[in-house]
Amino acid sequence: MRVIAGKYRSRRLVAPAGIQTRPTSDRLRETLFNVVAASVEDSAWLDLFAGTGAVGIEALSRGARSVHFVESSSRAVRTIRSNLAALEISQGFEVMEREAVTALRMLDAQVLACDFCFLDPPYRKLDDYEQVLSFLSQSRLLKPESLVIAEHDKHFDPSSGRSAAAASSARETPCSAFMGGIKAAPPGARSGSREIASVHAVFHSTALKNPHKI
Repeated sequence: MRVIAGKYRSRRLVAPAGIQTRPTSDRLRETLFNVVAASVEDSAWLDLFAGTGAVGIEALSRGARSVHFVESSSRAVRTIRSNLAALEISQGFEVMEREAVTALRMLDAQVLACDFCFLDPPYRKLDDYEQVLSFLSQSRLLKPESLVIAEHDKHFDPSSGRSAAAASSARETPCSAFMGGIKAAPPGARSGSREIASVHAVFHSTALKNPHKI
């Protein structure tokens, strides 16, 4: 596992041994950041269920202003700190050893707003998607132009909490992208969708309750 581009390009990242942490693959991170590349500079990120911290570190490498890494596993938190230290990253981040919704409540109380929120819960913990997306939809953490990106199993629809057999069959781990600014948008309402092409995929960014897959 490595940093794809930016200041720390090609630098190696470590992951905890075992199967408890499932790092986002290099290929998927490359696809994601190809899509959002133009908006990463000076942006603020939430990296939820951060695992190794690879997504947030990629953002910092590409010029993000700040990243809040949120992870409940002490072992994974030690890995995040180790990866940051190995790259000599000493500022522009906070590592929070908390459950995701607990951390979000704390950040919301600080009236912090992010440009990007990436979440990648363990695939077996399906309720985590609903809890996080529900909280975000009512919080002050999202601006109208914020983008929430959820990595998930291809047979699961994170917006509904149901199996989604129609989800992309071309990828083992699709992502769903949601636009912020959704407080007044009823389920199914569209809020100025935009299409962004990348080498591997197309994101359709819409209202939080009406996502589309890669």
